[in-house]
Amino acid sequence: MRIGIDLGGTKIEGIALDSKGNELIRHRVDTPQGDYLATLNAIVKLINYIETVTEKSGSVGIGSPGSLSPVTNLLRNSNSVCMNGQAVKQDIENLLGKQIKITNDANCFALSEATDGAAAGEMIVFGVIIGTGTGAGVVVNGKVLNGANSIAGEWGHNPLPWPQDIERPGPQCYCGKNGCLETFLSGPGLSNSYFESSKKNKTAEQIVQLSQQGDSAAEQCLAIYEDQLARGLAQIINVIDPDAIVLGGGMSNINRLYKNVPERWVDYVFSDVVNTKLLPPKYGDSSGVRGAAWLWD
Repeated sequence: MRIGIDLGGTKIEGIALDSKGNELIRHRVDTPQGDYLATLNAIVKLINYIETVTEKSGSVGIGSPGSLSPVTNLLRNSNSVCMNGQAVKQDIENLLGKQIKITNDANCFALSEATDGAAAGEMIVFGVIIGTGTGAGVVVNGKVLNGANSIAGEWGHNPLPWPQDIERPGPQCYCGKNGCLETFLSGPGLSNSYFESSKKNKTAEQIVQLSQQGDSAAEQCLAIYEDQLARGLAQIINVIDPDAIVLGGGMSNINRLYKNVPERWVDYVFSDVVNTKLLPPKYGDSSGVRGAAWLWD
């Protein structure tokens, strides 16, 4: 049995899978706010609950925002700031009394979709999460690619490629830079773009609805977004040449992206043919927790 834990800012989700990927149990608990020890105890309690209900002991994989530093082995870059600078892996192992695996939540999403999801069987998979933020993970031959600095797939904090004058220097990102892909491609990025042209505050979902109703500003905003996403993904295709790119997060629910973005990225990919597939996720919001379970072979 494989147990996966998805540590989020508001909820912690746990799942148990059998050897074939069938779901045995799924359970969610609230994430303690701003309390490191309480968060660890909630994770351990959830794992114990899963093992008690299933009457089985399982391997444990955890997906978390941020990543473990290869120098200190402490968590960094998590939006749950109380977790940063902490020996999360070691502390949970001490509480559980067994080894665990932990990686970035975007890596878990990519692994889930590459293992038995939308991109099952593909050799190189780039899994993108575009929601409140923008992140990604890389899976090669069924294995998460971590990299020498444990930041493989940190796509959202690269600059928007081939920027137009109006896109320079770009919005300020929380990381301290301007023009990061995240500031354009996240849900808030799309909302900010629409506000600049219409002076109206709308969510990404509302912008899509307005476009379908004939709102010209919404349609123009989405067309720009599609071109920006095409440029961002074309850069990835030029570097790692993935067989498939799977979109996740709230923005992945915009169905028109899967037709329009590949039509646009041909102008930016350095090839006479683009065979890379752009796919919606099979497991949606459940992919992260499933991928955490799949961290163990």
